[in-house]
Amino acid sequence: MTMSLAKPARATAASLVEVVNPFDGSIVGKVRLADEVAVADALRRARKAWASFRFSTPAERKDLLHRLADRLGDEAEAMARTICAEVGKTITEARNEVRRARNTLRLSGDAVTVLHGEVLPTAIVPGAPDKQAIVTHEPAGVVGAVTPFNYPLNLLCHKLGPAIAAGNAVVAKPSPKAPLAAQRLAELAEEIGFPDGLFGIVHGGADVAAMIASGDIDLLSFTGGPAAGLALKNASGLVRCLMELGGNDPLIVMPDADLDRAAEVAITHRFEIAGQSCAAVKRLYLHDAIRETMIERIAARIAEVTTGDPADDATIMGTVIDEPAAAEVERRVKLAVSDGARIVAGGGRNGTQFAPTLLDAVPAGTELVRSETFGPVLAVRRFDDPEAVIAEINAGTYGLQAGLFTNDHALVKRVGRRLRVGGVMINEGPDFRAENVPFGGIKSSGLGREGIHMTLREMSETKVVID
Repeated sequence: MTMSLAKPARATAASLVEVVNPFDGSIVGKVRLADEVAVADALRRARKAWASFRFSTPAERKDLLHRLADRLGDEAEAMARTICAEVGKTITEARNEVRRARNTLRLSGDAVTVLHGEVLPTAIVPGAPDKQAIVTHEPAGVVGAVTPFNYPLNLLCHKLGPAIAAGNAVVAKPSPKAPLAAQRLAELAEEIGFPDGLFGIVHGGADVAAMIASGDIDLLSFTGGPAAGLALKNASGLVRCLMELGGNDPLIVMPDADLDRAAEVAITHRFEIAGQSCAAVKRLYLHDAIRETMIERIAARIAEVTTGDPADDATIMGTVIDEPAAAEVERRVKLAVSDGARIVAGGGRNGTQFAPTLLDAVPAGTELVRSETFGPVLAVRRFDDPEAVIAEINAGTYGLQAGLFTNDHALVKRVGRRLRVGGVMINEGPDFRAENVPFGGIKSSGLGREGIHMTLREMSETKVVID
């Protein structure tokens, strides 16, 4: 299918940014760019709102989040169409994101019951004063939330939901490439009765993110790349930072695994939103005993992955976010081939549509394996000794999640203990995530954890009153 060459979001003379559909290049909306005055005003309003909201009850916070989840449900299809148009993910994927976002908000409301404290005795050694320490968790304050384009709604809700549940105010900056769903969520929050300033949105690029990080905030929650994360961490000073910075996630398949299931997971976890997920399968480690049969199975499934208009229900894989992103994926694939990799399937590009691609015999030193690639490319690495795989994964700079397909319990224990990652998924892909489970990584993959219950504590301050 022929498509227009989509261009990234672009600014106009009136300080507006046009949001471009990655598939056909059409303009799907506009948002106003924030300047220093607008950012400072949003932070000031958030601080004022928090001064009262910090004393709200758990029941009030729960009600607010549940009503927002319900209101989002009223506009579920319209929101999905917005996400499909601004991101280029399929309408099926967009509907699923809206469903998950509603769950995130509702579960965040329910989770207010787990933010409880404890009473500790102080007389734990002879001669110590006999007092009681009351330990509570109080709202941190104003949360700055900077979110990426790939899950523009649910990743925002993973910051907003726990922040509100903990009694905080939020000023969010979505990606300028996909800001429309976030903007609409803020409008819905206003409609259902969020106090003025409690949830604000400002639009812009890295400069606006830096204004938030260095502004009057108490906590910064960021999802994006390591370089941007480090810049914002440096700008934020002593402010606490929660950062999910991506991953170069492996999937390991052993000979005793359910190979059909492993092939299905490799496909779905890599080609969802055209490979633009932080925890997607980037490196596929296949044991020599099953490597050839797995490659055949995966190649056969790739042939069934239809591409085209993301708004068409029949389309299985949409576009990458813009043409520069597609060109970068193409560059890395060509470099891998020149380094010795073999294209089994795909490898071609048409504008922002990159074909679902499978590469075999990809060298460890090529860029496609060494660093995170945001695109629909599976890079196969062969092995005959799991210890070599563990060593190679641990030697990398990322440590988000990993997947392992095997029925060998001893190997599960060994890999689970020794891999230096934030999560190990057994007989699942690394992209598996549940909204209430801790999610995040180590090394260049980030600081702290998301996951509703964990984030509630991360976004709270511990207070001790001794009487």
